[in-house]
Amino acid sequence: MSNIPVWRRPPVNAGQETATNPEPCVVGVDFGTLSGRAVVVRVRDGAELGTAEHVYRHAVLDRELPDGTGLPPDWALQVPSDYVDVLRHAVPAALAAAGVRPEQVIGIGTDFTACTVLPVLADGTPLCELPGYASRPHAYVKLWRHHAAQAQADRITALAAERKEPWLPRYGGKISSEWEFAKALQVLEEDPEIYDRTERWVEAADWIVWRLSGTYVRNACTAGYKGQLQEGAYPSREYLAALNPGFADFVPAKLEQPIGQLGGLAGGLMAEAAAWTGLPEGIAVCVGNVDAHVTAPAAGAVEPGQMVAIMGTSTCHVMSSDRHETVPGMCGVVDGGILPGLWGYEAGQSGVGDIFGWFVRTGFPAAYAEEAAALGRDAHEHLTALAAGQRVGEHGLIALDWHSGNRSVLVDHDLSGVMVGLTLSTRPEDVYRALLEATAFGTRTIIEAFETAGVPVGELIIAGGLTKNALLMQIYADVTRRPLGVIGSAQGPALGAAMHAAVAAGAYPDIQAAARSMGKADRGVYQPDPERAAAYDRLYAEYRLLHDYFGRGTNEVMHRLRRLRAEVSASS
Repeated sequence: MSNIPVWRRPPVNAGQETATNPEPCVVGVDFGTLSGRAVVVRVRDGAELGTAEHVYRHAVLDRELPDGTGLPPDWALQVPSDYVDVLRHAVPAALAAAGVRPEQVIGIGTDFTACTVLPVLADGTPLCELPGYASRPHAYVKLWRHHAAQAQADRITALAAERKEPWLPRYGGKISSEWEFAKALQVLEEDPEIYDRTERWVEAADWIVWRLSGTYVRNACTAGYKGQLQEGAYPSREYLAALNPGFADFVPAKLEQPIGQLGGLAGGLMAEAAAWTGLPEGIAVCVGNVDAHVTAPAAGAVEPGQMVAIMGTSTCHVMSSDRHETVPGMCGVVDGGILPGLWGYEAGQSGVGDIFGWFVRTGFPAAYAEEAAALGRDAHEHLTALAAGQRVGEHGLIALDWHSGNRSVLVDHDLSGVMVGLTLSTRPEDVYRALLEATAFGTRTIIEAFETAGVPVGELIIAGGLTKNALLMQIYADVTRRPLGVIGSAQGPALGAAMHAAVAAGAYPDIQAAARSMGKADRGVYQPDPERAAAYDRLYAEYRLLHDYFGRGTNEVMHRLRRLRAEVSASS
């Protein structure tokens, strides 16, 4: 029997596993907004052998806590025990679906939405699980789309600009309300007792690895993109004290922790976690990662200029480049933030699939529902089929895709959606198509920001659940005037997490090598049509007029309406 651990043995060449020579596998777990998904992946070639999903019992808390305590507008919280339930249910189910024996698994990797962050004790216990804190909103996980810290984010940006902080340009000149410092400052200023009780301010991506391995290590991805860690340093004590004297020691007291590199080994699987998952104790647990960033190598995007758009409830655009430039409105640029040796850029749209879902919930009439049911379609399929028969511009509408605010390039979550051109003849499929197009215009705006700044975007690859909508994909190809590739996996983030686990377990020397064997994407699946692209150029020009009019200070009506809503809510 070889004394080389199974995860370091060369992959077998046989096409099938045998009882005497089973092929090593890894598990990837993707923690999304509403559920967690596990996939069992063969190390040799990235074949996905089995998957399973577990829906969070508490979903997103945006109206009230589990005990009925009400929440103000723009809040989005979660319950951390829901994440552990994914390990208890989805991982064993994926193993069973794969027909893989536990001893074949050599490592587990995870990814998370970001910035999703929670306050914990020094041993990792979430504050919301402590006696007396179940009714305290700030004791819970703040989900990535928690936007109630916008006022704090605005102050963070303004003070950094005034002081000419060197890290601000790395984030496109504007800090998001979704990120670590804004959310922590909100806790300090709205519930000082919870802030004082917080011993560690932890990204959920790192908390789940902590639960698996017993080791708390901050992953380089979230630290760089969401925690403003640049050149090995966080914002200074003096800067934080100028924001709020009580915030001066935030970094050393609550945030700072050893940094783990992507694909690094966090530790071995603890006995408790082995019991949850059914996996062998001691196997490699990979350093945490972010759902979007981990997807890039899963899509084979390991060269400069290959942009990956992970499209789901929101869209995150990630790309590596050999060029370091200041790109306005980016979510960050981090050295090695996606791939070692390259600058990793992140941008995004806060609402995409969420917008389509909102319209189906609120604008899908009963007559359409009956028609869709008779044709065996769900609401999205039916609206898509009706919209697909239209010529570009036929509906006479233009929309702004800001129903959940704007992440890039304006970085303003107090913005809101717009629809121009409605008449008494407008049909639901017209509005639906206009919303699809609006998100494509948002992506084009992001691409143009990159290229104007001198960072070329040579290829666009789409991942995520929305790839199944062929009309949407064709619209994106036409609007961006670029061929669209599509990831060859329905579980891109989970596959990427599994690939990083293979690196952590020693099966591959780095993530680029793992991507060459395990990554998968179909290139150029959707080609832009010149005639439609020219028609979309005209609509895009109108989109940009509205974009700048409402988003760059000419008309502040959206902010005034947001303030009015907050005043009314506070007085009720």
